[in-house]
Amino acid sequence: MVVGGAAPFRSALRGAALVAAGTEYHPPVRVLVVDDDGETRDLVAAALLRAGHVPRVAATRTQAIDGLHAGPIDVVVLDVMLGEESGLELCRYLRATGVATPVLMLSARGTVQAKVEGLEAGADDYLAKPFALRELNARVSALGRRGPGLKPHVLRSGRVRLHFEHRRAYVDDREIPITAREWAVLGVLAAAQGRVVSFSDLLESAWGEDSENARASLEVIVSRLRRKLSAGGHLLLRTARGLGYALEPRP
Repeated sequence: MVVGGAAPFRSALRGAALVAAGTEYHPPVRVLVVDDDGETRDLVAAALLRAGHVPRVAATRTQAIDGLHAGPIDVVVLDVMLGEESGLELCRYLRATGVATPVLMLSARGTVQAKVEGLEAGADDYLAKPFALRELNARVSALGRRGPGLKPHVLRSGRVRLHFEHRRAYVDDREIPITAREWAVLGVLAAAQGRVVSFSDLLESAWGEDSENARASLEVIVSRLRRKLSAGGHLLLRTARGLGYALEPRP
């Protein structure tokens, strides 16, 4: 389904069935929708909710900033036209004040210049109208997986220390050899901060594909990581049956 101007946009959102039965689980993304048009804002939020995300809404710059401070937000969906204010200016302000939350910019302008302006203002992605609802939700999910910092520089859990920047792992003072693919898996899981990462999301991020061979390799790597890090006894690589994996540090 393709979303176009205001009227088609609203009617498309009203009738959209965004979650098909039997689809693979994706962790919910906490989304702040910033748009001064009340009807459009609420309908976008409703569409995201149907897709399994957790939306919060804001109509002004002040409300958006308050919303970011009110609780964790994984992605900001920001309309370029924000009443008398500019979504571009709000995005610049967020970046200047250290807010690293991924921003998806929405705009009726789809020119190369408009996209460049949005990205240079600090947006992580730019979606021009008309757009397909599936694409909107896919982009929100992708940005949610990315997170503000991608991964911690150092993860400590009991006797285990993972230094992502230098790719070094220790149990107590003993260094544990970790392969490049194992680091890729650990990085994606660490960035989720304890949330379950679906099999497909993990494979797309660490392998660039979701295939039968890749899934088999993932099972081997997870088993290998558990064996290597189990001596520390405080880092749980948990399987959510039928869903995915989560990395859970323990005291």
